[in-house]
Amino acid sequence: MVFVSDDGVVSVRDDGVVFVRAGKAELGQGVLTALAQIAADALGVELSRVRMLPASTGAGPDQGFTAGSMSVAVAGAALRETCERVRDQAGGAGAGRFVGVSVPRLDLPDKVAGRPRFIHDLRLPGQLYGRVLRPPSPAARLTRLTPAPGLHVVRDGSFVGVLAETEAEADRALAALARAAEWADHDTLPDEHDLHTFLRRGPHETITVRTPTGPPPDGERHAATYSRPFIAHASIAPSCAAARWNSGGSLEVWSHTQGVHPLRRALAELLAAEVEVHHVEGAGCYGHNAADDVALDAALLAREAGGRPVQVRWSRRDELTWAPFGSAMSVDVAATVDEAGLVRSWRHDVWSQGHLSRPGYAGGVPGLLAGAHLERPWAYPPAVDPSPQSGLGMARNAVPGYDFPWLEVTGHRVLETPIRSSALRSLGAFMNVFAIESFMDELASAAGMDPLAYRLAHLSDPRARAVVERAADAAGWGAPGLGLGFARYKGTGAYCAAVAEVAAEQDVRVRRLTIAVDVGQVVNPDGVRNQIEGGATQATSWTLKERVRFDRRAITSGDWESYPILRFSEAPEVVVELVEHPGTPSVGAGEAAQGPVAAAIANALAATLGVRVRDLPLDREAVLKAIQ
Repeated sequence: MVFVSDDGVVSVRDDGVVFVRAGKAELGQGVLTALAQIAADALGVELSRVRMLPASTGAGPDQGFTAGSMSVAVAGAALRETCERVRDQAGGAGAGRFVGVSVPRLDLPDKVAGRPRFIHDLRLPGQLYGRVLRPPSPAARLTRLTPAPGLHVVRDGSFVGVLAETEAEADRALAALARAAEWADHDTLPDEHDLHTFLRRGPHETITVRTPTGPPPDGERHAATYSRPFIAHASIAPSCAAARWNSGGSLEVWSHTQGVHPLRRALAELLAAEVEVHHVEGAGCYGHNAADDVALDAALLAREAGGRPVQVRWSRRDELTWAPFGSAMSVDVAATVDEAGLVRSWRHDVWSQGHLSRPGYAGGVPGLLAGAHLERPWAYPPAVDPSPQSGLGMARNAVPGYDFPWLEVTGHRVLETPIRSSALRSLGAFMNVFAIESFMDELASAAGMDPLAYRLAHLSDPRARAVVERAADAAGWGAPGLGLGFARYKGTGAYCAAVAEVAAEQDVRVRRLTIAVDVGQVVNPDGVRNQIEGGATQATSWTLKERVRFDRRAITSGDWESYPILRFSEAPEVVVELVEHPGTPSVGAGEAAQGPVAAAIANALAATLGVRVRDLPLDREAVLKAIQ
């Protein structure tokens, strides 16, 4: 190397090739491509000369988790500053050739061609394969284990797994282990069909988000209650990791975690060892799925592997029943309106579990699943919420982006729960925007006003008005049966407005989504469109289909039949309009569409059928219940 930046992030080889050590993880969102564009611009070099290295605790910056749609906004700004210093010290040409251009994604060629790239493809020398036997329910504890001879069993309390030379042998060994295990079990879960009561029963931590000045103005009062169930990440590929204990007692881990440094700290605390974590891409996940949990599984099994590396892959059932869920939520919205039907006061109360149990939460708790099953188990507190500076959790986007003269917003976090919850794409914003925007349509209807005109009457922010009007114009607003939803993510991020067109016959289908988004300075237009299209499709699936099912003892939705997701044949056409603001700070696009799309679908359904459904998902059962 002829030059290395002071922080070690950027190094320049003597042939002019530039290596950038990323602090953020590629999750399929194209972040490494966008960061490479920023680096090439700031260095004044061709993009083809930039090589993005995966995140690793052994080298590269500690930038926490890849989450919250903050990678380009925060990591991109830091990388630009570093690269500009390198250009000034090492000598470089001008800048400004790649930001704002739709360059091809760096990660797609391998994925399209089916070349090994994912953690599931990893084959380390001498690698063994491991499987973990999960308890039948969250409360179950292993009481007896009588494995057949020949199985390589690893046990620590209620944590039990097997090692084998091949994946097929590991699967057979796991089936034999399941037959040899006996468990003590009992009911601990709430009533799936009465989540409102469960969430409101408490105990709670009360979070004051927005306090009004003085008493609420008089006016005609309106109120409504909205809800969503627990939602699974439902990653297409189940979680996977590999681990190896080295001769000196240190541990090396390969993981598709969203935070290599937080995972390293959690593993080091649980295992009292020196740990290094390398990021290897998985099949994508926006939020906290089981990627961190399976890393501990691999480490525990590898401890009994005599120095050989061990790869552990979860089953589909494990992924759908044991990974953290996005919390169920219940929201009350109330408003008073004047003689014209315009809002004079607005009150928003949200009940939810916490939305954060990633490694290191609650003041440094490891939070990894197997830790609770060990002979000396770790006691994990319920999920917490991110700070206001990080955008909140259950109360994310609970503050409407409208000009209301009196506003009160309060969160109520459940402090005792047997169901594990953590970050799911957009956290509480999906539900809060669904409730706010559904209620705005209900108020518009009560006032006898067009929903678009009603929103604009309460909206002074010019960038907000621009995305709402662009989405409406592009969708042909005024045609029958359309629904609108709008929000600015976290109140500080991307502006997004969505218009939905639905069909409601045997079931509810979304035909078309027209979305306008303002992310400030666009780094990669095609990348922004990809993120909005993907978020809109996922939000459609959540809105129409997804619901974690359980009885009083265990999660029961462990396959694609009991936990259906949107099929390719059901995916809507998505049209994305970019409202660009060159020269303004870049903000993330990954989570902007979730809430607006859900609200737009619900409002389109109401416009089409004349029936308001306030409880997600908007499936056939919910629509028939609302009609009756």
